[in-house]
Amino acid sequence: MGSTGTVLRELRGAQKSAKGVSLYSRYVNRPAGRVLAAGAYRAGLSPNQVTLISALFTYGAVASVALVEPSWKLAVLVYAALAVGFAFDSADGQLARLTGRGGPDGEWLDHVVDCGKLLLVHTAVLISFYRFGELPSEAWLLLPLGFQLAAVVTFCAGLLRENLGKAAASAQGPSWAATPAAPVSRVRAVALLPADYGVFCLVFLLLGAPGAFRAGYAVLAVVHTLFLAAFLAKWFRELKALRAG
Repeated sequence: MGSTGTVLRELRGAQKSAKGVSLYSRYVNRPAGRVLAAGAYRAGLSPNQVTLISALFTYGAVASVALVEPSWKLAVLVYAALAVGFAFDSADGQLARLTGRGGPDGEWLDHVVDCGKLLLVHTAVLISFYRFGELPSEAWLLLPLGFQLAAVVTFCAGLLRENLGKAAASAQGPSWAATPAAPVSRVRAVALLPADYGVFCLVFLLLGAPGAFRAGYAVLAVVHTLFLAAFLAKWFRELKALRAG
């Protein structure tokens, strides 16, 4: 694989299924990650190094939210760093599939970085509210804690659903695993947009207007909590059906 164009074609061929993926991840983040993965391949980087680059951008942006007084300049810089970090988060897996260099260590590192990201981004908002917010009420300090809970439980429960589903598929044999997958739904991809991390990052563009940021962040917190309730019910039914099968 010599040219960047050839690498990009190979990456497109190794792309994960679009099932259960929002339009943002499908048409923005994954293509951006594909370009970054091609560049990382040409530079000789490993998937784990790409994961650490993702962490550098993401955690740097999160630290800025906690430590720097909100402004429009900060808003643009934070959003850009979060979006680039998210694209690199897609690039590491794509690079691993392209090179065959993925493994349990890389998957573990990727999940550790993702979990830390979800914990720290809402902690940073809490610190920013406390230091710079001039809040209408101290009750606003509870909002990032609730949002953090919804985000982390969604991440952990989704990961468990995936791994337990794979274990059940393995236990039930090839006939169960050969069941054809449901087609990719465009309606579902649109419906999942509010729960996409890339869409969540957009709220940081409002950092220059604290009231607007609080309102946007609160709306997303409610939406993510509703999605969590729907996901938990869905995943529980699916796992129960696997046991019955």
